[in-house]
Amino acid sequence: MQVIHGVLFLVAYLSALIGNGLIIFLITCDHRFHTPMYFFLKNLSFIDLCYISVTVPKFILNSLMHNSSISFLGCVLQVFSFVVFACAELAILTVMSYDCYVAICLPLHYDIIMSRGACGQMVVASYISGVISGAIHTTATFYLPISSNKIYQFFCDIPQIILISDSRLNIGEIGIIALMFSAALVCFAFIFYSYVHIFSIVRRTSSSEDRSKALSTCIPHLIVVTLFIITASLDYLKPPSHLRSLLDLILSVFYTVLPPTLNPIIYSFRNKEIKTALGKMMHMEIFKSNQFFWND
Repeated sequence: MQVIHGVLFLVAYLSALIGNGLIIFLITCDHRFHTPMYFFLKNLSFIDLCYISVTVPKFILNSLMHNSSISFLGCVLQVFSFVVFACAELAILTVMSYDCYVAICLPLHYDIIMSRGACGQMVVASYISGVISGAIHTTATFYLPISSNKIYQFFCDIPQIILISDSRLNIGEIGIIALMFSAALVCFAFIFYSYVHIFSIVRRTSSSEDRSKALSTCIPHLIVVTLFIITASLDYLKPPSHLRSLLDLILSVFYTVLPPTLNPIIYSFRNKEIKTALGKMMHMEIFKSNQFFWND
């Protein structure tokens, strides 16, 4: 079973690497994609690569080598990095919803509001918020001594670490989780508010082609956000248990593995411009590989 789990996670990890790596490469190399929407998408792909690389490679290695251990320092670094990229991803997804809102609801002011400097500041603020959240969470999680060395999860999950601390009632970390959950709700409420206005504008649009284009851009993003926030919230807010259940594993996979793996598929590869650029790149590579070179 360990080998099967390792292989399944390896397939998901390679899919995330290839999908997000292609998006970063295409957006970086093609000047047609140097727009705010694709700038945010490239940062989302980068965060996804880092996010899934924090937990999955270690689990794959442990599964294939029939090992289930991690050092204390490695656990601390894993918790810090996981929170950093999770919070940064939520912030970027919120910024992307704002970009969609401005593009559809305020098109005449789009170039002014979403200027190059403003986009850069939003991305930097997303990363900074992730680093601050990671530092606070890690400090609160490991503030109390650990009384056991068994974690019933495939990575160092904060609720499981709280469970094995000397005092299960870790007021500091519980308070921070409540605060972060409130922040996540604010982000989700802002995203929901943006899409209410977006769908209201789209519904009044006379052109079916414009409606289809707007919905194909917005709905996948809304699916990703909903899946990410709901599964993470359920896992962190439910009472932790020493008994490892299938529900714990499914919830953790839903917010740690699936978003980075599915983001390129449900959000990016449905985009006609990206698919066209990818097709051209593949055609050029095939054409080059079929060329003959003659030596005199």
